[in-house]
Amino acid sequence: MPFNVKLFTGEATSYLSEKIAESYGQPLSNQTTLRFKDGEYEPCFEESIRGDDVFIIQSTFPPGDNLLELLLMIDAAKRASAKRIVAVIPYFGWARQDRKVKPRVPIGAKLMADLLEAAGVTRVMTMDLHADQIQGFFDVPVDHLFGSYLFLNHLKESMDIDNLVMATPDVGGTRRANAYAKALNVDLAICYKQRKVANQVADMTVIGDVEGKDVVLVDDIIDTGGTLCKAAEMMLEHGAKTVRACITHPLLSGDAHKNITNSRITELVTTDTIPLKQENKKITVLSVAPLFADVIKKAHNYESISTKFIF
Repeated sequence: MPFNVKLFTGEATSYLSEKIAESYGQPLSNQTTLRFKDGEYEPCFEESIRGDDVFIIQSTFPPGDNLLELLLMIDAAKRASAKRIVAVIPYFGWARQDRKVKPRVPIGAKLMADLLEAAGVTRVMTMDLHADQIQGFFDVPVDHLFGSYLFLNHLKESMDIDNLVMATPDVGGTRRANAYAKALNVDLAICYKQRKVANQVADMTVIGDVEGKDVVLVDDIIDTGGTLCKAAEMMLEHGAKTVRACITHPLLSGDAHKNITNSRITELVTTDTIPLKQENKKITVLSVAPLFADVIKKAHNYESISTKFIF
């Protein structure tokens, strides 16, 4: 007889975990969190998980407590004799620290992988890692899903593909944008940007023909939105008809909502890997819940998930 599936959630991702559980077809399992007056907390599974497949759903966006809660829950599952412990991390935080860009700095993404493995995780599921090589930081299987699975369907349903150009806000996203362009059989444009300091673009140029085209910028993360808004403005200055964006993880820090609202971007399509801090008429949210629910089910039954990968 197959062992049971138990779905648990970190507090910060409960809004998404509930949708994943609904798509999966069973409720979230019982859990509580004991909070001490000094700020410490202790998660507890309020039902037996011995010999079960335990899926713990938690994105690790700031603050750091979200990561710590996930680690504590993994440790609790290990000590409660779960058969397999899968960390479902829709947004893998600290992924932008995937290499040393100057002396005396950490490689944060590698440290996160080490912490998860030390806690006892046996598998990781995530979406649109900032750098593909982060999969190699783990010695356990990593299921790396792509937002393109959702975005491509949305573009086909809502856009005139014959007039579409895929674009990237910076050269680092060229591979991602090129994959979209190939999937849709459309042209590619690239924004080349130079930074003097983090979150501040000094100069930007456009490579490619966007005259009279509907441009869609693709990226994995939108933080303050400065790069995206400047890229959209550049596309329009080069004759683009409209500019939209498909970006998986909506960090939307600082003045991001204000920047998007005041920009000439027609629409920002994103997902619910991170909760929106406020409503925005220009933002369309596609849920990753059905995709993760299906992949969880297939992983539990040892079925192939390759059909869920677009790129």
